[in-house]
Amino acid sequence: MPNRTLSLAPMMDYTDRHDRFLVRLICKNIWLFTEMVTTNTLLHTAPDRFLAHHDSEHPVAIQLGGSNPQDLARCASISEQAGFDEVNLNVGCPSDRVKAGRFGAALMATPNLVADCVKTMQRDISIPVTVKCRIGIDDHDDYAHLEQFVQQVSDVGCSIFYIHARKAWLEGLSPKENRNVPPLVYDSVYRIKQQFPQLTIVVNGGIKTLADVTQHLTSVDGCMIGRECYDNPYFLADADKLLFQSVQPAPSRLDVLSQYIDYVDNEMRLGTKFTLMSRHILGLFQGVPGAKAWRRYISENAHKSGANSEVLIQAAKYIR
Repeated sequence: MPNRTLSLAPMMDYTDRHDRFLVRLICKNIWLFTEMVTTNTLLHTAPDRFLAHHDSEHPVAIQLGGSNPQDLARCASISEQAGFDEVNLNVGCPSDRVKAGRFGAALMATPNLVADCVKTMQRDISIPVTVKCRIGIDDHDDYAHLEQFVQQVSDVGCSIFYIHARKAWLEGLSPKENRNVPPLVYDSVYRIKQQFPQLTIVVNGGIKTLADVTQHLTSVDGCMIGRECYDNPYFLADADKLLFQSVQPAPSRLDVLSQYIDYVDNEMRLGTKFTLMSRHILGLFQGVPGAKAWRRYISENAHKSGANSEVLIQAAKYIR
């Protein structure tokens, strides 16, 4: 079984291939996730943007959004052929766009449909099909509902669940508020692991430090982290040693910057816009003297005509 001890949460408009490359420079063993891609986008609109990934990213999962089993199966096959290591079904996103398409967190109300989606995808691919969900939605938020959901979906062969330890309010809260307002109930996730010890259970939500990860690992199989990985990615630098017993020294922030600059230069030669890459590295020096000036310099200069990796080199001069 691949190691799911630590995972990067899928975040729309954030965990693109450039961000994933940066995170992999810092942590060699974290399980990476794409941002969510809908079946319609993958089948009809912009597949290349979401399927592209660097060889260094592996292991990397693609997260799909959808509720039509046949469309999901087609996308799962495309994803496997593209080289991804896992296909994950989004059953947790609470945005209006997702509600309108009857997928994401809304699917928690229909575990039979989720099971059908998973079963149909599994028929066509050999890589794992997994599910990321909430502990509940709206008034369907008692433990019995979560238990029933996990039971029905695991009965068709899904053995890996990433569970955001907050319920989602589909009415009355924005997606941003749904990341913070509903209280975290880690005990519900722990209880699922106790009740289904044969399953791999990964907890998500509110995890900000490696100490938090170590604590959660006493009750579940892994932790998934989102915002902290983006806003303060270098906190992952000691994860390989602490969680995966690596004997390799952690890269310094300047090592990471140097390698990312090489990546930026190469990508720009291929036609990638500098701003698509510069935005992801703003948090590299979080907590270091000069970090505010570093962020400000990049923000003020990245959009200028002719901007390239020299912007990052000049910005680094502010770091003390």
